[in-house]
Amino acid sequence: MDQPGRIEVRPIRQMTGTSEFNEVFFDGARARAAHVVGGVGNGWRVAMGLLGFERGVSTLVQQIGFAEELAGVVRQAVASGAVGDPVVRDRLVRQWAELRVMRWNALRTLGSPGAVGASGGAQGDSGGAPSVAKLLWGRWHQRLGELGMAVRGAVAAVGPADWRADAPYELDALQRLFLFTRADTIYGGSDEIQRNIIAERVLGLPREARGPR
Repeated sequence: MDQPGRIEVRPIRQMTGTSEFNEVFFDGARARAAHVVGGVGNGWRVAMGLLGFERGVSTLVQQIGFAEELAGVVRQAVASGAVGDPVVRDRLVRQWAELRVMRWNALRTLGSPGAVGASGGAQGDSGGAPSVAKLLWGRWHQRLGELGMAVRGAVAAVGPADWRADAPYELDALQRLFLFTRADTIYGGSDEIQRNIIAERVLGLPREARGPR
């Protein structure tokens, strides 16, 4: 951030009212040679390595947060009485079981010979495991947000009484969870991208036809 030139960070306000993503503008900025990661010309490879970890084994830590969120949804289901609905109970059990599957899948990926390359980055040798992991947790997290709204009932759609259009609004934990998870199947590589990676690199299917530039 302190390199020569101007770097401007513009927060992007989300539906949740928070700004966890930003636009970053580089105006005449030049990185020092000592700060180049992975060698000149290898930026794409380094970026894909980082994304491989984000989509795959790093979710072992992420899953701790997932478990806490699931516990919160269960507490709300008990408090609201929704847990008495057999359909809700089935959805809660499914969320728990799928979270365990995601953990085992991440551990298997971490233990695979190609999970980490010589440079310390996630490599293509791990096949489509990171993409499978991203597909699993993205949709799982979205379903958890939807379930969080279901166990609260109609009141889940109501905002704070003192909400004003010209001021930030406060949401409760389950409302933030629901709104944030709408992006889970987009950031870190959309579901469509993950399916293409699995199709081409794992199943060996022909690459998707690309139109004229």
